Amino acid sequence: MMKNLFKISAVLWLIWGLVHILAGVLTLKGVLANDLSAAIGGIADAVDPVTLQKDYPEAVGGILGQHGFNLLWFGVVTLIAAFYVWKGNKHGVFLAAIVGGLADLGYFIFIDLGGFANFVPGTVMTIVSASAIILSLYAYSKEEVT
Repeated sequence: MMKNLFKISAVLWLIWGLVHILAGVLTLKGVLANDLSAAIGGIADAVDPVTLQKDYPEAVGGILGQHGFNLLWFGVVTLIAAFYVWKGNKHGVFLAAIVGGLADLGYFIFIDLGGFANFVPGTVMTIVSASAIILSLYAYSKEEVT
């Protein structure tokens, strides 16, 4: 039973990682194309795109570039960790929980609770990461892992 919980958690992290890699790439694409309105709109997708059409200072591009890079590496790390979670490896479980969990905690506090995101995909990804954390930590607590 616990091995199945690790596998379900790993699949959730795999999905979460892929979505965040894509989000990072799309954010960086907007920054590199100097389309900061699109980059912001991709993150805050519940905001009317018309209100985002502005001339942003160059520093905003730098901040969004950093955010896109962070989304990308969060996704890559959780994607790699997912393979270790599948095997029930405690380091993989905690690495995915820390990286993915803290990334989504910030998103939940500042974007979801701020009302800037639609339920899909943003809030759904927060539910996915929370579910993966709960499942893998429960399995970890019930079974000796490697």
